[in-house]
Amino acid sequence: MDDHKIILIVDDDQRNIFALRLTLKVKGYQILSSATAREAIQLLENDNSVSLVLMDMMMPEIDGYEAIRLIRGLKLNHDLPIIAVTAQAMSGDKEKCLEAGAQAYISKPIDVDKLMVEIERLI
Repeated sequence: MDDHKIILIVDDDQRNIFALRLTLKVKGYQILSSATAREAIQLLENDNSVSLVLMDMMMPEIDGYEAIRLIRGLKLNHDLPIIAVTAQAMSGDKEKCLEAGAQAYISKPIDVDKLMVEIERLI
């Protein structure tokens, strides 16, 4: 695996960021994190080194659906792989995430093996 792959974790719960950071660092990924969608969008506007985004869908202010749409509107990040992560595994959620522009969908609690398969498929 390329040691320069950078994953941006966007989640308003620092415990989720902490757990994902530990898991992904062990797998060799570099990690950036953001507690808000607005902060993540600003980071992506100024830094094109991010290889993939893990986007929590249920966040205050700007939810993950709107954040993905905004990221897709950025010139440099139109094709950036985004995995939607949500605790609300309701019927139709996966389709809604994919329609917003995510390439994959993972429900919480996160199955690490399934997450790794999706990450490796996308980057």
